Amino acid sequence: MFPQKASWLSLSAFGFDLFAVFATWLVAYVIRFNGAVPAEFWVGAMHALIWVLPIYGLMFHLFGLYRGMWVFASLPDLMRISKAVASSGLMVMIGAVMLQPSPIIPRSVLVISPLLLFLGMGGARALYRALKEFYLYGGLIGQGKPVIVIGAGTAGASLARELSRSSEWRLAGLLDDDPAKQGREIYGYKVYGPIADIAQLAGKLKAEFAIIAIPSASVEVQRRVATLCLRAGIKAMVLPALTSMSPGQAYLSHVRQIDLEDLLGREAVHIDTSHVEALLNGKVVMVTGAGGSIGSEMCRQILRFQPAQLVALDLSEYAMYQLVEELSERAPELSLVPVVGDAKDSLLLDQVMSRYTPSIVFHAAAYKHVPLMEELNAWQAVRNNVLGTYRVARAAIQHRATHFVLISTDKAVNPSNVMGASKRLAEMVCQSLQQTSTRTQFETVRFGNVLGSAGSVIPKFQKQIAKGGPVTVTHPEITRFFMTISEASQLVLQASSMGRGGEIFILDMGEPVKIVDLARDLIRIYGFNDDHIRIEFSGLRPGEKLYEELLACDETTTRTPHPKLRTAKARGVPQHFLDELLPWLMQWRVMSDAEVRRDLRRWVPEYQSRGAAQLEEVRRVSNN
Repeated sequence: MFPQKASWLSLSAFGFDLFAVFATWLVAYVIRFNGAVPAEFWVGAMHALIWVLPIYGLMFHLFGLYRGMWVFASLPDLMRISKAVASSGLMVMIGAVMLQPSPIIPRSVLVISPLLLFLGMGGARALYRALKEFYLYGGLIGQGKPVIVIGAGTAGASLARELSRSSEWRLAGLLDDDPAKQGREIYGYKVYGPIADIAQLAGKLKAEFAIIAIPSASVEVQRRVATLCLRAGIKAMVLPALTSMSPGQAYLSHVRQIDLEDLLGREAVHIDTSHVEALLNGKVVMVTGAGGSIGSEMCRQILRFQPAQLVALDLSEYAMYQLVEELSERAPELSLVPVVGDAKDSLLLDQVMSRYTPSIVFHAAAYKHVPLMEELNAWQAVRNNVLGTYRVARAAIQHRATHFVLISTDKAVNPSNVMGASKRLAEMVCQSLQQTSTRTQFETVRFGNVLGSAGSVIPKFQKQIAKGGPVTVTHPEITRFFMTISEASQLVLQASSMGRGGEIFILDMGEPVKIVDLARDLIRIYGFNDDHIRIEFSGLRPGEKLYEELLACDETTTRTPHPKLRTAKARGVPQHFLDELLPWLMQWRVMSDAEVRRDLRRWVPEYQSRGAAQLEEVRRVSNN
């Protein structure tokens, strides 16, 4: 049924075009003789059509004028019409010269006829599309939620065309920083002033929504525009990069709500896949803490490079179950070994590594929550983060792994809390082991907070917003570095492929972000403002400091071939370091928090715990 209908429509279009050739040919004669066409020229015109019509018909077919549908007629169709008409007109001119009919065909007719034909064929298609769209969408246009499109380039113009047919949205206008575009119209919609005027324009046009349609702009520009929208109280959406779109795909379907990643303005990470593939492809890879936020993302990224086997270890049975379910669905062909157990369990580690002999070990298992580890659980934090690192690293050496990668933190720099000091101590364990290891290379990677990780501030804010507030921030001046989990995991893989042994890699975390600004932006993303959900300051928690650092004062950094990775030369570790540290870690008693903090100063001289008096002073200042 449908092929017959399509064939009938094509035949009808072909018939119309031939009639247009006939009509414009005669009209050209009328124009040439100002309406009074001599009889012999009328006869000559009709005789000429005997060979003119087949020429046009053949060229229309050769140029594929009937592959498209009139209801979707667009610029490519117009280009095909122009080429077909121009070619046909040229062939008619040549035919007129060669045949020399009597009377001759006037030269003006040979020029006017193709011009009229182009206007007739193109205009007919445009009129048909306009009438069809009015019939389909005319009753719906003008309804829907008013929206402003930010960006009047190719993407913005395509969105304007789609929005003009939308029943959900009503396009109020466009904004663009290019002065040449301001004041002009796109599909009948006005391009207003610069993007900075979004607040005034939204109020004037009563638009509560905006679509950011500048996918080719830099991340910094997109971040600035997204922030402008949120600060103006406008519900913003974004059209992401279009590289993944297939030809002809609707732009509107790719529009999504902005999120915190858009506001942080992080550039996309590009890693040297050939080096990482050489490290991981066909190898046995082990990840500890594999059920956690970083560990699980590490497993996902490692899958891209087709390891021979992935050994995943985690203490949480439920986290391991979730990971196995996900990875089995993503890569059913992968040989996955799920191990539920403690990273401090030497017997388990020896059994697992002797059986599977991993070539690369990524050690992500750690206790990371600062306040929980600061009071009541200090000894557990030290044993898990330091002793766990030592035992996994020792097993890696004994079973001849080539690489051991420790996932560390920016809180290890000039630590003011037990968690940070324990991670710095873990780094020192790896430095010490590197001095005696002849086969295993040790690399450490430091980075700050990751969006969406377990225990991070973002899920906490989201829950508080869902309950109607208040959103609690510890201090108005507290700042943190942020990056995405995917970005951090990819850079860990990159660093591990670049290491030569003993390096501490530091990820480019960008600019620090005020947590209170993050909270306000998140509130606005969910469609609220400060009047709906208020922010309360609760005071710094035990072990928490206002600013995080990525380097200690007396450390130096050097560039690496990757723009987002640097290496730090940390303080050296004495050879007898482990001989003194291990008896302390493996003593048969649970040390008190005060004892742990006291002894940590011995092992990590830069560790300065925040005393009660200091905390009280910070609380007093913040309250004022």
